[in-house]
Amino acid sequence: MLNFRFSNFLSESGTDEAGRGCLAGPVTAAAVILPENFSLPLLNDSKQLSEKTREILRPIIEEQAISFSYTHLEPIIIDKINILNASIQAMQQSIMKLNPTPEYIIVDGNRFKPLNDIPYTCIIKGDSKFMSIAAASVLAKTYRDDYMNKIHEEFPMYNWKKNKGYPTKEHREAIAKYGTTKYHRMSFRLLPEQLKLDF
Repeated sequence: MLNFRFSNFLSESGTDEAGRGCLAGPVTAAAVILPENFSLPLLNDSKQLSEKTREILRPIIEEQAISFSYTHLEPIIIDKINILNASIQAMQQSIMKLNPTPEYIIVDGNRFKPLNDIPYTCIIKGDSKFMSIAAASVLAKTYRDDYMNKIHEEFPMYNWKKNKGYPTKEHREAIAKYGTTKYHRMSFRLLPEQLKLDF
C-alpha cells in the first residue's frame, strides 16, 4: 500500500526519472502534486506495471493532479554534464514548472541537489512507497516511451519502439552494424569491448 504523504506540508511534490540506463534518447523526469483525497488502487512503481496499465493511469493522474509536469533532457546535455546531473536537472526543471510551487519535495533515489531552498528528502525505492513519486514515475516512463516511439520512425533499425533505448543485445548489435545516431549518448559505453566500432 502506497503512502500518501511524507512531510507535514500540504503541497508536496513527488519526482522521478526514466531512462537513466539507456544508450539512446533523453532522460525524462516528471513531478506531481496530488490532492488530499487522491486514490488510485492500481498505482505503483511504473517498473511494476504493464505498459497497458501505465497508459490507463496517465490520463487519470493528469486529470486528478493539482499540478504535474515533465522534462526531456537530450543526449547532448547528458554527455556534457553526465547522467546523474542530467537526471537531477530534469527533475528540478519539472518541479519548477509546477503551479503552485511545492512546499516540500520527495525524490525517488538517493541523490538530489537543493532547489530554491525548498526542503526535500530522497527516498530509496520511493516509487514503491509514495503515491506522488509513483505517479511521477508513470508520467516520466510514458512520456519517454512516447518520445522513443516517435524517434523509432526516424531510425527503425534500432527498434527503439521495443527496447526504448536500453542496452539490449539487439540494440547493441544494431549500433555495431549501423553506427550511432544523434540520439545516442556518446559518453556511454555503447558497445562491449569485443564489439568495437570501426569508424
